[in-house]
Amino acid sequence: MKMFPSMKTSSKKRQAGQAAVEFAFVIVFLIVFLLSFIEITALVYTYSVLADSAKEGVRYAVVHGTLSTTCNGPGAAGITCDGGAAGVKGAVNNYAHGSLNNTAAGMTVTPTYPDGTSTPSSRVRVVVSYNYQPLFGLGWPTVTVRAASEGRITF
Repeated sequence: MKMFPSMKTSSKKRQAGQAAVEFAFVIVFLIVFLLSFIEITALVYTYSVLADSAKEGVRYAVVHGTLSTTCNGPGAAGITCDGGAAGVKGAVNNYAHGSLNNTAAGMTVTPTYPDGTSTPSSRVRVVVSYNYQPLFGLGWPTVTVRAASEGRITF
């Protein structure tokens, strides 16, 4: 006795349609989640590269004080140094150049000498900032990532 044969078919079609709609919602959520995860990972990687670059700049400045033949920084009385700290900036740029980011376009390196000289036991601080561009550009904003490092000049 087949009273309602079309009802079984209709019910199966509705379930198949419901499964397709649920799949569409889930797949969209998973894609957005995956892209967000990749974007956050790239942002953390960028910060890590900038932090290591700032440390590399401080290392360079620490060993290129007024007692070095290639002195960087403001110098001291009677000692002429590279006041623009081009060596420090070069060390930071060389280190960051190996990253996946376009450091030539948006990276700013700011070496400062809080004690006013580059004599031994003076402090040096290197701040690196970079305008991070999202990989996928899905309406996510541009973020300025900053990293800093500080040390004492030994030579």
